[in-house]
Amino acid sequence: MGKTILVVDDAGVMRQMNALTLKKEGFEVIEAVDGKDALLKMDGKQIDLVVTDINMPEMDGIELIRHLRGSSEHRFIPIIVLSTISQEAKVQEGKEAGASGWIFKPYKPHELMGAIRKFIT
Repeated sequence: MGKTILVVDDAGVMRQMNALTLKKEGFEVIEAVDGKDALLKMDGKQIDLVVTDINMPEMDGIELIRHLRGSSEHRFIPIIVLSTISQEAKVQEGKEAGASGWIFKPYKPHELMGAIRKFIT
């Protein structure tokens, strides 16, 4: 079985685009609409990497990152942020929360794959 990536974004088009890109590369993909949904879908599953947006309802990406980094089960999962947010303060907040990488939207699929390949092969 391939590696599993959790894609978290409240925009359905972005989730589908990312899922399609990742599936073409042989990854299993689980999709979630926000941080709260992501935590429910992660329960009991082996997740190898998380790709998350920042601005989402219920639980945003920063809160999701903090939750994962505070969890003994998910503490070491690589987390890549995909966001339109480029303000240095928000990027710094994400890094301090524990984001492994940050890609600004819009981006090209090869940029996402390059970031993912840094963490899993």
